[in-house]
Amino acid sequence: MATESRDKPRRIRNISELAKLAGVSAGTVSRALAGKDLVNRETRERIQALAREHGFRPNQMASRLRTGQTGVIGVVIPLGHDKRQHISDPFFMTLLGYLADALTERGYDLMLSRVIPEHNDEWLERLVDSGMLEGVLMIGQSDQFAVIEQVAAHYRPLVAWGVHQPGQVHCAVGTDNFTGGKLAAQHLLAQGRKRLAFFGDIRGIEIEERLKGARAAVAEAGTGANIELFATPLATDNMAERIAADLEAMDPAITGIFTASDVIAMATLRQLHERGQQVPRDIALVGFDDLPLATQTVPQLSSIHQQIGRGAEEMVSRLLRRIAGEETDSLVMEPRLIVRESA
Repeated sequence: MATESRDKPRRIRNISELAKLAGVSAGTVSRALAGKDLVNRETRERIQALAREHGFRPNQMASRLRTGQTGVIGVVIPLGHDKRQHISDPFFMTLLGYLADALTERGYDLMLSRVIPEHNDEWLERLVDSGMLEGVLMIGQSDQFAVIEQVAAHYRPLVAWGVHQPGQVHCAVGTDNFTGGKLAAQHLLAQGRKRLAFFGDIRGIEIEERLKGARAAVAEAGTGANIELFATPLATDNMAERIAADLEAMDPAITGIFTASDVIAMATLRQLHERGQQVPRDIALVGFDDLPLATQTVPQLSSIHQQIGRGAEEMVSRLLRRIAGEETDSLVMEPRLIVRESA
């Protein structure tokens, strides 16, 4: 065993050691390992054979960093409006899964980052200046719209899931949240539910748009209906307790609830069950996202459908075009009301 160990070629750790063994410069080794014709064939093959013999593999990331093509896309989740929200949130995981599939199918790796700004407006600037990424995909805009706009003015390979507003600089792919909110409220009103509640924290720009749409539907109905806001957090840590307290304090005349997400809707459904209230007989319930989990509840959840899979493909497509130097427009996708058993 000792003889085999002594006869085994020494493992080479870097290009400098391989260059010394081959009797050439480090630059020649680098070019030979990259298969460049600048190194004559005999020398190139000899260096490549030595590398194989001594188990040397070039540091691909270092090489990519030198060329500015890292092959890595940053997938960023900013949580300025709700710092306790987790990556395990079903919406995040659904969109992240689609993004990961689309990126890896195109030969890219991804670096996932959950960012809590904490009153620091330079977090995105530092990320794009790190030199580690070829581009950035953002899952949501949170309350960081102004920060994203500032960076996007000079950093082009950035695409966000979220809203698009007139004059917006950064490229966004997302749902018409205003229309989605309007569809949800119209559906509840059509069932004769005149007193409505909205469960959601409107510090997130998408959620604010959903409430605006619901309020527009109530105003247009002209039936004396109204909608009351309850600032339900997206984080699951204390969601159940908050919903239970809100249901306890809620006007008993409210017979329809529209929630900012399916996760909130599912937690609300559970709390209503524990209170002995039946859905939809006592209270009708509509969620937002139409996640796969929406069909697993009892009763099955009515929800506003977002085209998450299509949106992920559009985000990646637009980002790669931006990396290639093209300009891309934002995309606002139409929502659909999916009627199931809860409303």
